[in-house]
Amino acid sequence: MIPAKFMVIVGTPASHLTSTVPSTGTVTDFGPLLLGRLFDTVGRRHMISITYIVSGVALFFTGWAFAADLLTATTQTLCWCAVFFVASAAASSAYLTVSELFPVQIRGIAIALFFVVGQFAGAIATAVFSWMIDAANRPSMFLGYSVSAVLMIAAGIVAAVLAVDAERRSLEELAGEPSGGVENTL
Repeated sequence: MIPAKFMVIVGTPASHLTSTVPSTGTVTDFGPLLLGRLFDTVGRRHMISITYIVSGVALFFTGWAFAADLLTATTQTLCWCAVFFVASAAASSAYLTVSELFPVQIRGIAIALFFVVGQFAGAIATAVFSWMIDAANRPSMFLGYSVSAVLMIAAGIVAAVLAVDAERRSLEELAGEPSGGVENTL
């Protein structure tokens, strides 16, 4: 419903919504598929940083172009596709890296915690974004784009500084030996 409201602001006739909106969702599958190999060759820490920062910068410029009324419904969708293509690879790799870094004993809890935080942030963002769309105000939409872009760029910087080089290393090497008396009984 939110993309449909947004496309009405951009000026898309209702008859074109069914062909415009699904393309943004389809492209998210191709980011991890086509960029995934680079995460193991170039390096996960570097690629997570690069993909989050590139996504943030692309999102900022998409918001700027939208606020300046430089985009049509088609070019808006293409910009979103570019952002989602890169961002989906970043998010997929970040989850993979989290699953590799935590010891087996707490890996499920760590992934669940990251997932819950992401879902909570997504729910809040959806509500705020919906409110901005209802206002039909391009400057407020640009503010939303900008805040989201800054968060993505910040995530890329955090990954550059704090992430671990996980490529071509075994899970045991990354997570360390289990401690605390937990034994592998298999």
